[in-house]
Amino acid sequence: MSTTPALTEAAATRVAAIAEKQGKPAILRLAVDGGGCSGFQYRFELADAPDGEDSVSRTGAATLVIDPVSLDLVAGSKVDFVESLGGAAFRVENPQAAAGCGCGSSFGI
Repeated sequence: MSTTPALTEAAATRVAAIAEKQGKPAILRLAVDGGGCSGFQYRFELADAPDGEDSVSRTGAATLVIDPVSLDLVAGSKVDFVESLGGAAFRVENPQAAAGCGCGSSFGI
């Protein structure tokens, strides 16, 4: 099993659609910040290009980039895009997360 996080097909399709609307490359940056209700929180943003030390994973037309510090906290994860009655959002399926919260954007190890 690869420890490099990856986008699911649904997430890659959504990243490509958002990037096209914004006229940017289909590169999603996943970062982990301290805070949130469980200790850490995920942050997503479109990037213009990977930085020199970023981990890079491609799925379809989209690329996921993660900085080295965040990579340790999300190794083995999958980034999915889910739609439900509560809304639509990117979700991280993180096998290292020992705790989470209802919003799905915060986790603890």
